[in-house]
Amino acid sequence: MISSKSSIDSSAVIGKNVLIGDFCVIGKNVKIDDNCKLIHSVNIQANSKIGKNNVFYPYSSIGSVPQDLKYRGEESFLEIGDNNIFRESCTISLGTEHGGLITKIGSNSLFMINSHIGHDCQIGNNIIIANNVALAGHCIINDDVIIGGNSAVLQFTNIGVGSMIGGMTGVDRDILPYSLSKGNRCYYENLNLIGLKRKGFSNQEIEEYKRIVLNIFKTDNLKKYIHDIKGDGVLIKSLKDFIESKNPNRDICRPNK
Repeated sequence: MISSKSSIDSSAVIGKNVLIGDFCVIGKNVKIDDNCKLIHSVNIQANSKIGKNNVFYPYSSIGSVPQDLKYRGEESFLEIGDNNIFRESCTISLGTEHGGLITKIGSNSLFMINSHIGHDCQIGNNIIIANNVALAGHCIINDDVIIGGNSAVLQFTNIGVGSMIGGMTGVDRDILPYSLSKGNRCYYENLNLIGLKRKGFSNQEIEEYKRIVLNIFKTDNLKKYIHDIKGDGVLIKSLKDFIESKNPNRDICRPNK
């Protein structure tokens, strides 16, 4: 069902069984795949590609112009996977020339009221972004991350797989995989033990990973320490991949001294 009260550009491609409620605006070159729902008053702008079974609640603004003074109107893109929920007043920006021209969001995630995804962010799968969370540009959010309400994430931050960020946290450093961080300026509190157990890791695997992480905070040469770690289990591999791919100019989140 497509409401006659909505505006849809002639170049937009709308899939099967898509609900577009009243007062929605669909811009140029937008593609919306099957079984999506736009409740009402949803704005999806140019060059946004939306997968299947996504739900957009009222006043969401998707594929909006980047909030970046370096943006000069270059053609850029937004790509969203399947089975996501975007609650009221979510905002998601297109990419920029300085970030690869694309913002990407995976599948099976929940973006709560007033959450903001900045330009060129790369968002994984199975994410929960709580109310009023703001992600600045170029952030990398890996799979299975939870970010508590009213938190803010600094540009170019990398949040490792399986991590949990407490509410009202200022995330200005990279977050190690499967860790729990919080604070006005984020600090490492512990491993995300609940998340690890839900993933089926044994107590032995968790204790070994905890030992490795605690030793990270004592080393003066992070790259060498990671290189010398023995083993190829899932947790160790995720940690090595994270360290190898992180921004070398951004420190990791450490315990509060």
